[in-house]
Amino acid sequence: MSMWRNRISAITHAWLTPTCSLCHLPLDPQAQHGTCHACQAWYAPSIRCQRCGLPCLTLTPQCGQCLRTPPPWQRLFCIGDYRFPLSHTIHQLKYQRQFWQARHLAARLAECITEPAPLITCVPLHWRRQWQRGFNQSERLARPLAKHVGSQFDPHLFTRTRSTPAQQQLTKSQREKNLSGAFQRLSIPHVNHVAIVDDVVTTGSTIRQLCDLLLEVGIERIDIYCLCRTPEPSDAFQP
Repeated sequence: MSMWRNRISAITHAWLTPTCSLCHLPLDPQAQHGTCHACQAWYAPSIRCQRCGLPCLTLTPQCGQCLRTPPPWQRLFCIGDYRFPLSHTIHQLKYQRQFWQARHLAARLAECITEPAPLITCVPLHWRRQWQRGFNQSERLARPLAKHVGSQFDPHLFTRTRSTPAQQQLTKSQREKNLSGAFQRLSIPHVNHVAIVDDVVTTGSTIRQLCDLLLEVGIERIDIYCLCRTPEPSDAFQP
């Protein structure tokens, strides 16, 4: 009897004691975002261009690439590159349905954002893709993020009018062609400063399409909030 009592006690303790999402050691009361103090080092910020979000050697409002060909948005805020542990956590959210990861990720991203936009929206999924997956990961992130930064959230500002092949294996020009005409704006924002939430930004082809739809109706400032800003191999540390 005591053996079963001890086993039940051990299982109950494991369930009720919060552990670090990375090393799985018990969390201390001061731990943030489900990660212990030691594992927080994985999330140390890196130096980036404030406009495009790509890595730079020195902190700058605009890197050389942005000065030559500026993106249609004004600021991009992210946590880091698409590598461990962010890549692992995003995979758990998107493909293993660990929805609680969105809450921790949104809180971590909120700490990176200065002067939040009064209106936040998200990249839409085509209805067929959302039906297959069961949720939109960008919406799962944007909703708690808007609460953290005190902004209004509108998940229906855009819609995806046609389904497109997956973007992962496409080049930048192929991505832009793939997404041409794939989105539609459903309403005109009542503010001049809007932020778009996506999980990962690589070439920026998707958010460029959405930015163009906002610029058409006179939106003056567009920010991008994403978990990861990952350059293509040829884009890393461009002058």
